[in-house]
Amino acid sequence: MNRRNGTAAEDDRVLKARHRAMWALGDYPALAREIIPTLGATLVRSCEVEAGDRVLDVATGSGNAAVPAALAGGEVVACDLTPELLDAGREQAARHNVKIEWRVADAEALPFAEGEFDVVMSCVGVMFAPHHRAAADELVRVCRPGGTIGLLNWTPEGFVGQMFAAMQPYLAPPPPGVRPPPLWGDEEHVRSLLGGLVQDLTMRRDIARVDLFDTPEAFRDYFKSHYGPTIAAYRGIADQPERVAALDRDLAELARRHDRDGVWEWEYLLVIARR
Repeated sequence: MNRRNGTAAEDDRVLKARHRAMWALGDYPALAREIIPTLGATLVRSCEVEAGDRVLDVATGSGNAAVPAALAGGEVVACDLTPELLDAGREQAARHNVKIEWRVADAEALPFAEGEFDVVMSCVGVMFAPHHRAAADELVRVCRPGGTIGLLNWTPEGFVGQMFAAMQPYLAPPPPGVRPPPLWGDEEHVRSLLGGLVQDLTMRRDIARVDLFDTPEAFRDYFKSHYGPTIAAYRGIADQPERVAALDRDLAELARRHDRDGVWEWEYLLVIARR
């Protein structure tokens, strides 16, 4: 390995370590359970998981899609970069009395054989892998020919995409080659990643309705305490009270613009394809 490649590999290890630590902050399992409890099941139904299907849930988090896939009869492997999330997933699987194999794994370098799975899916998970091309190639590689690839991703124009846009000015610039997560919710971007590798590629936009918060400030404070990326943004400016106050205002204002009598509509893109 030459020095340049060695430096790139070390930079990538540092980046992945930061991602791993970020997603361990707060309480993402509670957020997934309280705010988006039905999205995993929506993805599983769209992938038409059946009894006996070998299923891989990539960037599973705490198993929001893996558990419904197991309940549908799938033989499920759930993988994620962050071990703490897998621990929460094991607890959730135990509560539902389903068997799932949990693996620590990088979505950009999956430790599975080519064509090993009938269904490869990810519910607002793989979109956060920093290198989109590498992640897309891995999704396709581990899916058998004729198998199903299913993704559910937040859109750039939707509430969560706009939340990341609101946080962006308060974050350090990303390393070269790192793409914004909500691009996975843009049809043209997904087509550029998967179009030449799959067949029967279909995409449709839909809405998750969230009614957990009484006020825009309640939304902001919940994400400040529960959501790793938001917590990390605030930690990065903790010694700059003016910027903390500005981010407080920006997130509350974003929620206020989208508030419809206590209901927020969060748009996502559902992607289904065959290898």
